[in-house]
Amino acid sequence: MALQQSGCSQGNPQDKTQGEARDKDIPQQKPQQADGNETLVLITTSFGDITLKLYNDTPGHRDNFIKMINEGWYDDSPFHRIIPGFMIQGGGNKDGRQDPGYTIDAEIRANHIHKKGALAAARLGDQVNPKKASSGCQFYIVQGSVLDNATLDSYEQRYGTKFTAEQRQVYTTTGGAPWLDGGYSVFGEVVTGYEVVDKIAAVPRDGSDKPLEPVTMKIEIIE
Repeated sequence: MALQQSGCSQGNPQDKTQGEARDKDIPQQKPQQADGNETLVLITTSFGDITLKLYNDTPGHRDNFIKMINEGWYDDSPFHRIIPGFMIQGGGNKDGRQDPGYTIDAEIRANHIHKKGALAAARLGDQVNPKKASSGCQFYIVQGSVLDNATLDSYEQRYGTKFTAEQRQVYTTTGGAPWLDGGYSVFGEVVTGYEVVDKIAAVPRDGSDKPLEPVTMKIEIIE
């Protein structure tokens, strides 16, 4: 399974089980601050609003996201894949189109990790997409789970990565999905509305992780 134009690599299935079990223990996240020159966007849903900031050091993803918003692509767009303790994914057009016909070059930055609230681009798997190019429309927001240092140690061994002390602090307090680091382009993060992400992540879903009742969104630029 991969965080693709219809999904995301979730890692070992055991990680999913651990995430679901720990979901209720994730602490409330404090509102983040946006730099004065960062673009803010608002996702409106029936569960409440989510404000995100778009990073300036991922300009390809930032500019494309703004373009798609301005073109109305996300008006009544559904969250089509939801996994508690992991992420909520959406980005298809309301008419059923899952792909605008192009991809975005990867902008994978070591300073942007899959912490709770991270906004990242879905993509096709490595076998058909070795350059890790992102979908032109689909994205996910990390809910994640709180991990302990022993689990992070095992990820370092499994994936050949190394977490900094600051990253460990994030993953052991507010949580995230560290096994995705280095594999997907993270291009923004939640500023306010973490509780809305949690509410959406808790909706009933079918065996394919699709919500039983549609969860739609509208996205607009707010500054």
